[in-house]
Amino acid sequence: PLPPLLAKPIAKSSRASQRKTSEPRVARSLIKKIFSHYVKMPVTRDAFSIVETCSERYFKQLSNDLEAYTNHAKRKTVEMADLEVLMRRQRLVTDKMPLHVLIERYLPLEYRKLLIPVAVRGNKVIPCK
Repeated sequence: PLPPLLAKPIAKSSRASQRKTSEPRVARSLIKKIFSHYVKMPVTRDAFSIVETCSERYFKQLSNDLEAYTNHAKRKTVEMADLEVLMRRQRLVTDKMPLHVLIERYLPLEYRKLLIPVAVRGNKVIPCK
């Protein structure tokens, strides 16, 4: 008779090594909500998937640029000045279109209050500079 076949021992591997590590992503629903707000018309799934891919690439490049500016300034925290430099390089902020005008135009009031300091006196609102 033939000797019985023995099963080969399987190397135990942890489940953590089997998991794929993925980068955090901007929520698909958020991209869709923002995009549909500005487009104001129906968008096909194929077109939206392209928009989603472009948004991911844009935010990744944006964060890499901000990290480079922060490292160049020998800091560990991204500051408003880094964002303003980035927006100037993208020609979104110019001498004719300062950053606070963009903030007032595009952001809701609760974010404007955080980004633009305002002094209140009586019934008057006075912007701080």
